[in-house]
Amino acid sequence: MRTPGQMRILTPMRVLVAACAAAVALAPGVHQTPVDLGWQNRALPVLDDDASCDHPSDVLDLSNWKLQAADSEGGGSKDGPMEILQPDLGKRIVSAVFEVTPGCEAVVFSAGVDGATTKGSNYPRSELREMTDGGSSEAAWSSGSGVHTLTVTEAFTHLPNDKPHLVGAQIHDGKDDVSVFRLEGTKLYVTDGDNAQAHLIDGNYEIGTPFEARFVVEGGEVKAYYNGQLKTTMKKTFSGGYFKVGAYTQANCENSNPCEFDNYGQVAVLDLNVSHSDTAAD
Repeated sequence: MRTPGQMRILTPMRVLVAACAAAVALAPGVHQTPVDLGWQNRALPVLDDDASCDHPSDVLDLSNWKLQAADSEGGGSKDGPMEILQPDLGKRIVSAVFEVTPGCEAVVFSAGVDGATTKGSNYPRSELREMTDGGSSEAAWSSGSGVHTLTVTEAFTHLPNDKPHLVGAQIHDGKDDVSVFRLEGTKLYVTDGDNAQAHLIDGNYEIGTPFEARFVVEGGEVKAYYNGQLKTTMKKTFSGGYFKVGAYTQANCENSNPCEFDNYGQVAVLDLNVSHSDTAAD
């Protein structure tokens, strides 16, 4: 059982080949055992012994994001998860929910199945929501105007019991998700609206393996790339668009046991970039 203030287990990413070889293949109902490197009994990568970072903002540029997350006691409040905006976000860590690895390689997002949920969702999250103007306003762009690009390097590092489903990156419109990168056990999908298994992009994903996910929205189309390769193009017309990145656990206390904070989904984000332009680059 995790003690207060203790970072959750993170599958190592220091040597990708070793991490892949040691990772446990998942099936529904199977609880994985992350690789333990012995760092205070937690499997955490330490790539640079001299690295120093006090907050997630030291690892990622969070100037145009806000955090939506349930806290380590199972929720923000009955009205939904907590929200942390700029400038507070630049100075915050949320214990066991929104932290950095000791070597400053990644920001770790975790969401327990017992966490509070946002309006319209049945599932908990520890996620960044795209903002503008230095974090003062919510982003809201159109699929038919300009070019909107999200590029994130991340790794799924822990899945919930019984229903091992987890979302790591999203495009949202003003009402619902448009497309997401979604892991179900060992199968990684790009979704299309309510079709959660629309496009299988990796049929044998191994826990702890970093990958690059990219969405490009332009001219009424959404293009999804996986490790630099275009995997699918979807026709989409929407407004009120924005990106989300982090851990959106697709399980709750009704379908995953035990109903507690230590049954969770977790994503480590190593790099994160968003760009918007009026026209496509030549």
